[in-house]
Amino acid sequence: MPLSKLTFKPGINRDQTNYSSEGGWYDCQWIRFRNGFPEKMGGWTVATIQQYVGDARSLNSWVTQDGNYTMLGVLTNKKQYVSVGTQLYDITPIRTTFSTPDTDNCFATTNGSTTVTVNITGHGAENGAYVTFSGATDVGGILAAELNKEFEITYVDANSFTITVATAATSTVASGGGTAIDAAFQINVGPSNSTAGFGWGTSTWSRGTWGSSSTTAVYLPARILFQENFNNDLIYNIITSDIYYWAFTSAFNTRAVKLSSIAGAVAVPQQVTKTMFAPSGHLLALGCTQYNAAAGAPDYLGSYDPLIIRWANVDADIGPEPEVWQPTATNTAGFLRVKSGTRILTGINARQETLIFTDNTLSSLQFLGTQEVFGLSELATNITITGPNSAVTANNVVYWMGKDKFYAYSGRVETLPCPVSRYVFENINLDQGEIFFASSINEFNEVIWYYCSAGATEIDRYVIYNTSENIWYYGQLERTAWIDKGVIDNPLAAYNGYIYKHESGQDDGQPLGAAPVALTSYIQSADIDIDDGDRYMLTKRVIPDVTFRTSTTINPVTGATLTPEVTITIGVRNFPGSANSTNDVSGNTLSREVITTATVDQYTNQVFVRARGRQINMKIESDTLGTQWQLGMPRVDARPDGRRN
Repeated sequence: MPLSKLTFKPGINRDQTNYSSEGGWYDCQWIRFRNGFPEKMGGWTVATIQQYVGDARSLNSWVTQDGNYTMLGVLTNKKQYVSVGTQLYDITPIRTTFSTPDTDNCFATTNGSTTVTVNITGHGAENGAYVTFSGATDVGGILAAELNKEFEITYVDANSFTITVATAATSTVASGGGTAIDAAFQINVGPSNSTAGFGWGTSTWSRGTWGSSSTTAVYLPARILFQENFNNDLIYNIITSDIYYWAFTSAFNTRAVKLSSIAGAVAVPQQVTKTMFAPSGHLLALGCTQYNAAAGAPDYLGSYDPLIIRWANVDADIGPEPEVWQPTATNTAGFLRVKSGTRILTGINARQETLIFTDNTLSSLQFLGTQEVFGLSELATNITITGPNSAVTANNVVYWMGKDKFYAYSGRVETLPCPVSRYVFENINLDQGEIFFASSINEFNEVIWYYCSAGATEIDRYVIYNTSENIWYYGQLERTAWIDKGVIDNPLAAYNGYIYKHESGQDDGQPLGAAPVALTSYIQSADIDIDDGDRYMLTKRVIPDVTFRTSTTINPVTGATLTPEVTITIGVRNFPGSANSTNDVSGNTLSREVITTATVDQYTNQVFVRARGRQINMKIESDTLGTQWQLGMPRVDARPDGRRN
């Protein structure tokens, strides 16, 4: 019997049944397609040594103007950092500082306890915020060196909180620490993801018995942050909060401050949904407080408007002035208002325009270069977007994830055909849409969305659209932020306190010098039959076509020899509704539905199998260290083997 070449259509199709997807691929994990053929995606290594605090929701990289430093902004729900090389530097702003007499003898200890109570009237700190003490003396057997450092706060009430020190107190002291204590409170932290609570007092009066909880959920949005570099410096905002400015120094140890506090700042917006630079160089504030001339300098603070767009001045001689927001006859600062929708959700730059998303419309903000500065036109209505980071620009096309479909904008809004849309949208937690994010891997012409599966409150899945081949594939991975390579040679991603360099090696690189862990990667075909399943198929032999280029043959930790390999599994079944058998082929009659698996390495010429059924499928999988594989066109030795009802 001549060999039959197995040629599969590229991409994954899950919107049809397994049987109706004949000739294609049906399931996968950690693979991509290159020129139509599946291969394992690259692994990752750890890019930072220190562990950041919180969940990173924004990454941004840039090179200083002198070319000496490659910078990375890492913004989390608890802290903000800049990273240089493998080091992290805390730039979290200071909200307020208390000193004598407010802090005099503010520490209270309990004998045998590591918990210290701090009594500062009106401290304003929330649970989980951070404070740094200096100038304290020994208290209750706790040395000053253990008190004069940074602590995470456990909230007690408006006038007190607790901290935890390393050494237990040896005596109980009601108040101590001296009269030279300084307490620097960092800005309060925010939720890592979106939550809904049923708290006291959140529903109608006299709804139930005293102390009963509300029947109406209180929505607590996730803390999302947006950042842009300005020359060597960094500008960022916390969603519906303030704009911050970090000034670069080669010591990297300065903290960010409110943009409104720097020299020359005027009319800086507050309660900003998102800040970003337009292609014209104007710093935009989307959804923020209005400009109110009657309110007076320097804030000119008006009421909050969720549909307003404001922009800072760009001086004809010196360029952007991100601190100057007051519109005058001699500058280009100004504002416009989106006329449709109820609130601006996000914005993203396209080619020579900025797209503005509201909850149900899309508009185009374009630089006019006239006295009006910008013009605003509506592009589409009745569109959706899952969250403020769910859009990405790749090759001058903007792609985004809606609540039930994917979109693209290249001059007009289009719905992206997606053969995995049911797989994605029938198992998704849209309540966490605020933390979803999109990015790109331009090297492989990929647009990638990370999202939460149904029931998950943190990101655990991704879906990829290959823009050059118009195909889709997906997988499972936990990441909280991502940026494509640019000034940095690899894509970077954030998860669990570390920055990871992707497309680096073949394995899951572990932090703290731990040994790498093998990645599981697989792809499984849809079923194939003979004569529409009228005849049984007897499969006896497989001629694999797998390459292992760029695989690692030496374990980087132990020095042991590695053997790159994959397993090829041939599954058969008699009916579309039946499952592949997990029984070993040995001892079964040829009429039984079976799975048979063989290991393939670079020296494998052929593998012998023995499987019989109306339908056949193939799965290629690897779970060994150092393995990098690409599948070509395998051939099978299969023949018709009679009919049977």
